Amino acid sequence: MLSAMDDETYGPIDEELEPTDLEDSFDEPDRVAPVIEFRNVHLSFDDKKILNGISFTVKRGETKIILGRSGGGKSTIIRLILGLLKPDSGEILIDGEDITSFDEPEMMHVRQKIGMVFQEGALFDSLPVYDNVAYRLQEQHVAPDDIDREVRRMLRFVALEDAIEKMPDELSGGMRRRVGIARALVGDPQIVLFDEPTAGLDPPTARTICELAIKLRDLQDVSSIFVTHEMNNVRYLSSEYATVNEDGEVVFEKEGERLCLINTSIMMLKDGEILFEGSDEKFQRTSDPYIQRFIHGK
Repeated sequence: MLSAMDDETYGPIDEELEPTDLEDSFDEPDRVAPVIEFRNVHLSFDDKKILNGISFTVKRGETKIILGRSGGGKSTIIRLILGLLKPDSGEILIDGEDITSFDEPEMMHVRQKIGMVFQEGALFDSLPVYDNVAYRLQEQHVAPDDIDREVRRMLRFVALEDAIEKMPDELSGGMRRRVGIARALVGDPQIVLFDEPTAGLDPPTARTICELAIKLRDLQDVSSIFVTHEMNNVRYLSSEYATVNEDGEVVFEKEGERLCLINTSIMMLKDGEILFEGSDEKFQRTSDPYIQRFIHGK
């Protein structure tokens, strides 16, 4: 059976968000085509090999947790997806479209599909929370009423509507990250990239960030890459799911004997190559000494 986690419930979710059916919908035919695909991607800086023939996919509604030690190529994958770097060889596809040779104007179109959550939140220090979240929409000359509605919707999603007039220096580190997530979600991107979003945060705040990623996965069917080196994040993301109770509140529950989360997988990099790719259960059971040292923080 599925067991609720300490009966802990969370605030009401926006009425536009609905839970997805984890068991029935993930393998539907129209969801099989990857949202992100790397095909034999190579990249070197001078004589240093950063990625050595990397191939993987991210399905619609899937979270791919990318693990590895510093310098292993985790953040490089994100920069390649955004077109900030170009591979030496191989192909990178977004929604089935090969972006490998795209120029900057073409990449601007692709980036509109993607939300990016940076390690430090990357807020504009001179702008209040409202304008930080609204920035992309203001640049696109969206109508003020539409901007206001979207900003408030996203701040409700990250439980920060009360901070709408605050300046970034008035926010805690965790609040800054949550504002960064709200800004990344403007326009409802179907791909969200998280680059070490919990680095430097205390465990309860880090858990809050993971819960937001879980809500995106389970309630908005967002595809995401979650780059991290912290095993607590792996445990949260790969063993809990979000649903909505009868009162319209989001509840986080643990997977049980009858339900295994098939919309979350782990990929571990070592020296620019994929050392492991699969479920968290297989990851925990592997006998590879490098992975076991990583799991135990050695």
